[in-house]
Amino acid sequence: MDIQNKRIPDAEFEALRKEVLTQWPTGKEVDLDEAIAYHKAMPKEKSFSKKLLDAKRDGRTLVQPRAGVPVVEEHIKLMQYLEEFGEADLLPSTIDSYTRQNRYEEAENGIAESLRLERAMLNGFPAVNHGVAKCRQVIESVNVPMQVRHGTPDARLLTEITLAGGFTSYEGGGVSYNLPYCKDIPMERTIRDWQYCDRVVGMYEEMGVSINREPYGPLTGTLVPPCISHAAAVIEALLAAEQGVKNITVGYGQCGNLVQDIAAIHTLEELTDEYLHKYGYNDVIVTTVLHQWMGGFPADEAKAFGVISMGSVIAALSKATKVIVKTPHEAVGIPTMEANAEGLRCTKQVVNMLRDQTYQSKELEDEKEIIRMETRAIVDKCFELGNGDIAAGVCRGVTSGALDVPFAPCRFNAGLMLPARDNNGAVRILNFGNLPFNKELKDFHIAKIEERAAYEKRKASFQMVIDDVYAIGKGYLVGRPRG
Repeated sequence: MDIQNKRIPDAEFEALRKEVLTQWPTGKEVDLDEAIAYHKAMPKEKSFSKKLLDAKRDGRTLVQPRAGVPVVEEHIKLMQYLEEFGEADLLPSTIDSYTRQNRYEEAENGIAESLRLERAMLNGFPAVNHGVAKCRQVIESVNVPMQVRHGTPDARLLTEITLAGGFTSYEGGGVSYNLPYCKDIPMERTIRDWQYCDRVVGMYEEMGVSINREPYGPLTGTLVPPCISHAAAVIEALLAAEQGVKNITVGYGQCGNLVQDIAAIHTLEELTDEYLHKYGYNDVIVTTVLHQWMGGFPADEAKAFGVISMGSVIAALSKATKVIVKTPHEAVGIPTMEANAEGLRCTKQVVNMLRDQTYQSKELEDEKEIIRMETRAIVDKCFELGNGDIAAGVCRGVTSGALDVPFAPCRFNAGLMLPARDNNGAVRILNFGNLPFNKELKDFHIAKIEERAAYEKRKASFQMVIDDVYAIGKGYLVGRPRG
């Protein structure tokens, strides 16, 4: 399948739309002109793009949870509770797993079973099954902007229905919703399907409605070096911009080292702007999101709040535009709405207290330069592999290992690179695989890992990686207790 980073021609796009909108009966509810009019009539405070721009201008960090249940009325109760008692600035509708796999009949059964048993039998909100009108019930029930969060390789129908339903932000991308989520779907297919999603957003933009787009930053959420998630974010931003997207939020999953995490957020916006301007996309506004710790959590709620607070500090000091908040129930399963609200209030307290504070140091500047060099090496190599086309290049880059996501289930991912923490807890590279790093970068990582090995009086090995994966759940950051 040939793939190019080119705007989908109008005639081809309209033919695709007719096909997509027949995938489930609710597709018939989508009327683009009517949807545009609906968005334009919405209060300005419900615009995700506007709220992010205001926060960026004012130096504020907005707080947003993850949340979603299958029955519309219960979902509305949950959203209203998180707005009122969680003090959420932004709200999500997290989509269920059946919808993410386009298994709409099973999602329909899940709604019916949830109603019959009076408890959630799906792990999210099945927006496709509910359709445009019911999505609007949710949108109209709260006073803050709402985003679709999911994990869908082929999200075309979901895009159509939720945007027509009044959502003003849409998460995901052809790289970040393939490699961490899928086993057997070729990159070319997800890139193409997400070009469609971005083209829908571009179409809204051209008709006077700004929809925020957010690539999924944490990827596998397990020891992902900043350069890997940065490269994916930059590439997905370029792909989105080509289809007409103008408002993009690039994300990063907290790794745990204060300096590295602040450096990552700073360089993420900087590098995304750099590449957008370099390739001629000069009218795209970029904001950032920090995802609080995505790995294992301690079961003890007091300790879990410690992990949440650490992520809140990083979001505040890095001036991330928003932070995706975890809950004290992460180690247990799906949180209660009360626990979800507690995580939000904890985070809001910290970001408010640190709003006027910044962090600067030589160590921070050095870390930022390392991330810049690494990210540019990966993105530039993908352009080279695509003969100047980033859509083709990222597909070849993933296969070759030039862009290599650790612990990804996708069989098209090389899986050769192996990360581990250094002696200060920053994520470094233990095995480089085929990452296109020069000798200077490789020597830097080797020295950092060897410093830790000497401190712990053991060889640098895969055991370090295993130790690091489980560390925070056990109450520390680097591999095993220090000292």
